[in-house]
Amino acid sequence: MGRHGGRGWYGRVFAAAVGVTAMAAATSVWTAQAGPVEGRQAGSGVSARPSAPAGSGGAPVSADIVHASDHGARGVNITIDDGPDPAWTPQVLRVLRDNGVKATFCMVGTQAQAHPDLVKAVVAGGHRLCDHSVSHDTTMDAKPDSAQSREILDAERMITKASGGVRPLYYRAPGGAFTPYSRHLAASRGMRPLGWNVDSKDFERPGADAIISTVKNEMSNGPTVLFHDAGGERSQTVAALREVLPWLKQQGYSFGFPVR
Repeated sequence: MGRHGGRGWYGRVFAAAVGVTAMAAATSVWTAQAGPVEGRQAGSGVSARPSAPAGSGGAPVSADIVHASDHGARGVNITIDDGPDPAWTPQVLRVLRDNGVKATFCMVGTQAQAHPDLVKAVVAGGHRLCDHSVSHDTTMDAKPDSAQSREILDAERMITKASGGVRPLYYRAPGGAFTPYSRHLAASRGMRPLGWNVDSKDFERPGADAIISTVKNEMSNGPTVLFHDAGGERSQTVAALREVLPWLKQQGYSFGFPVR
């Protein structure tokens, strides 16, 4: 999601979970790169191409931030951030199922750990998983490599365990706080860095009509659309998705996943 002032509500979640955490392209007519701008890199002697840690991981992928859809010029990538959440994720899943749409769920590690049943439900629905860090710290681009590594790798482990062994295929930095180090670390683990083109602004809860209008007006920016299923009350998101998904179909779009 976009930056919303520091750590946001996940700062409190992370404070309670520090002990657990410690244990633990393709072608498209859209060329607008409206995704998040890569942040600065903290520390000295930093390598932009870290070696993959020991242990199993996906085959390395490109470290470039992806926006394109694997459905080509008229493809749309629906991405859902910050969950899973027991109140809102099931409702989002129902709307997606009713419309025959597959999405990419960018999950926060502590949320996945707390709700493994929902992670498994996302996988069972044919959706893809994305690592969205452990604590959703939007200042990660100002942190040392060691802190970035913990956030990314611990979340990867939490999500994979909660899913029953299905690994996240993407990494989306909180608030777009990517660094060269975080991008290459994620890519070395088989997680393509994932940006966005259309921010629905649903995080601000401006009303379902405003969310719908934002998506309709900004689809020319590119194929990857950002929504949220956690971080607050999300009834507006659910209502907006009920209208936006059929509208996109009516406009001749099809739904895919971000290019790997």
